[in-house]
Amino acid sequence: MAAVPARAQGSLDSIMAGLVPDSEADQSQILQDAIDHAVGSGQPLRLPPGNIRAQGLNLPWGLVMEGVPTLSSITPHPDKGNFAIASIYERGSVLFRDITFYGNAASGGEPASLFSFEYTDDVVFERCSFREVSGSAITSYDAGLIVRDCEFSDIGDAAIHSMDGRGHTIAGNRIARCGNAGIRIWRGESGPDASIITGNRISDIDWKGGGNGQNGNGINIYKADEVIIADNHIADCAFTAIRLNATKNTQVSGNTCLRSGEVAIFSEFEFSGSVIASNIVDGAATGISITNLDSGGQLAVCQGNIVRNIAPASAVNPDTIPIGIFAEAETAITGNTVQGVPGIAIAAGYGTFLRNVLISGNVVSESDIGIGVSVVDEAGPVQIGSNAIAALQHAMVGLAWTDVVETDLAANAGRYPNVTISF
Repeated sequence: MAAVPARAQGSLDSIMAGLVPDSEADQSQILQDAIDHAVGSGQPLRLPPGNIRAQGLNLPWGLVMEGVPTLSSITPHPDKGNFAIASIYERGSVLFRDITFYGNAASGGEPASLFSFEYTDDVVFERCSFREVSGSAITSYDAGLIVRDCEFSDIGDAAIHSMDGRGHTIAGNRIARCGNAGIRIWRGESGPDASIITGNRISDIDWKGGGNGQNGNGINIYKADEVIIADNHIADCAFTAIRLNATKNTQVSGNTCLRSGEVAIFSEFEFSGSVIASNIVDGAATGISITNLDSGGQLAVCQGNIVRNIAPASAVNPDTIPIGIFAEAETAITGNTVQGVPGIAIAAGYGTFLRNVLISGNVVSESDIGIGVSVVDEAGPVQIGSNAIAALQHAMVGLAWTDVVETDLAANAGRYPNVTISF
């Protein structure tokens, strides 16, 4: 790489000399001049220790901005209200590293995102912190982001909100105390997204926006296909640790989901092709729910999960029923271990909404009912075999919607043409 001319370095140094860290003055223009000169001369922009008050920055192609770890920060000026620090429109190739970004959460006014990206690619945040933001920390539309090893805390809405993304990598981040969501990957219309969300720690997600599931989720995927959610630690979400809504070909594996207020892992509405495997669910009102055949939801694998300590009711959704694992259509429920359900450990179907479910090779203990299956007229086929069940009340029951109408389904399966049991 060619050396940067001395006069270019000197000019950047002279601009940076105008910055006064920890000053109460608005220094947006000085920082913008430094950004433009650094990119124009092919240099990284290195921030000094201390806080810089700036907002409304225009980020050109090729910007590299680095801070002194834990010491360099940027905060919008309080007189500017909830103004974004920076935005990118139809640009990309931007890298931020080792910078803390503060919002103006205490200043009042309409909630705002700290960063906004539209029609961009190759935007990277590494080892950055985002704190005290009134809206979302990062909002993107039709963009591709890499966010890794960052920290998000005290965020009014979501740490990261993506609409119509180009495939994000969100890895190794720490996300805590968000008003409505940890990570949202949404689309206006169903289509490929291919984001990878892995190795994150997400906790204390509230549902200040209200509703019955659109808020309060650690990771929420909506109409975004081909997303991988793996090896995350998610705790204390008001509703759901991982919520898939109308997704296709989505993998949820190796996650630890603790103390969810409603369903811990949800695959709902017109989903298809969900793989939910090797997760741990400890504490929820329902462990894993694979549902909404009435909306076209079907085709899933639920394998090798541990589900335990299900609550008798949900504080946020009174309609939630204490079930360990639930599925309705074209689903294999195999090799799971379910313990401590004050209801049904594994349930198949809700009334007539049942079609082609396999329940095999599971281990159930310390639950009121081991397996419950819908046996109403027009319920579709279910096959049950080789499960180890130690139930407190009934090993296997037939259900008419939520009512138990057959207390010994294993002995009387011949009465119900949709049920096949093998031992």
